[in-house]
Amino acid sequence: MPGSELFGAEERKEVNDVLETGILFRYNHDNLRNGHWKAKEFEAELAKFTGAKYAHTCTSGSTAVAIAMACCGIGAGDEVIVPPFTYIATVEGALLGGAVPVFAEIDETLCLSPEGIRAALTPRTKAVVLVHMCGSMARLDEIMAICEEHNLLLIEDSAQALGATYKGKHVGLFGKMGCFSFDFFKIITAGEGGAVITNDPVLYDYAHQYSDHGHDHIGDNRGAEQHPIVGFNYRMGELNAAVGLAQARKLPYIIEQQRKHKKILHDCLAQFPQISFRHIPDPAGDAATFIDFFLPDEATTRKVQQAFQKASIGVQYWYDNNFHYIKNWEHLREMKTIAKVHAQTLDELPQDYRTIHLNLPKTDEVMRRLLSMVVRVTWTEDELKAFTQQLTAVLREALA
Repeated sequence: MPGSELFGAEERKEVNDVLETGILFRYNHDNLRNGHWKAKEFEAELAKFTGAKYAHTCTSGSTAVAIAMACCGIGAGDEVIVPPFTYIATVEGALLGGAVPVFAEIDETLCLSPEGIRAALTPRTKAVVLVHMCGSMARLDEIMAICEEHNLLLIEDSAQALGATYKGKHVGLFGKMGCFSFDFFKIITAGEGGAVITNDPVLYDYAHQYSDHGHDHIGDNRGAEQHPIVGFNYRMGELNAAVGLAQARKLPYIIEQQRKHKKILHDCLAQFPQISFRHIPDPAGDAATFIDFFLPDEATTRKVQQAFQKASIGVQYWYDNNFHYIKNWEHLREMKTIAKVHAQTLDELPQDYRTIHLNLPKTDEVMRRLLSMVVRVTWTEDELKAFTQQLTAVLREALA
């Protein structure tokens, strides 16, 4: 992913600012910082880039989801519609807050479909957590209309889609809160880290308080601060924020390069009539993190995947992926928890919840035919030319 491709002098400079002061904590110690507030600066960069009124950093994209759910009041017994194709953190965020994750179908956007959401609604549905998978957006107009019609909260898990826009507006700003991840494999990285964005001042106050044990962060004496709410420790440290700050300043370049390189890969793959591409509701807003394409059936998809692997071409066949598809989440399907999950999430649901019946035929049909490749930022023209030539040769043989 691009963040890890672009470490350099900029990141070292920001980290050294912190190391020279010795203040690794994001709050207080004003007179020792030499003016360095890396978490605050990182948040300002994120807000500026996305157009959000408020941004707050935290320890991971996973905790960003947990913070957003808590701030929006999602908790014990609430049903939350989630996709079966996502990173497991989306689901964990609901479970850890005492909510019930309810899985709905995706479509060829690779995101929750409006039809899937409607089919999953019950009287206890409180929210939709919409994941913009692999850098591109869902069918937002239709999904927002459903949320409005049924008075549902919309939270956007945009961990893989920083920089994606829909009709000129950044993803993460269509719902109550948007969530981002800055782990080592994301569009930008802080090593570990995440953030929430929102235009709601009340939710912003909840976010910075909840992620720091309920502190209100008023004044310059931490010991004298008040605690309006109960929270937990999801603070981002200054070292992680320093790396993230340097990376955030590279976002316009990253998105530009990704889009340029993805177009070249798209044109290469499009010469094969057996290949079709994911549906992107607003192609101009694609963050272009991945190029995602379909083969006609599972057998052909596996044949192409194997040909790519033999040629050492990196490709994801998500249908078999342990991290991102519910089919392979045995620990979740059998609810292998070591702590007691809130009774409502188990006892008051149908008996088969412990072994979630994956009646998601439309999702399975999409996933069986899907392959994805990461779009590199640092390809040179010669490298990209050689790569597309290799792709063409491998596909000609595999699809002959």
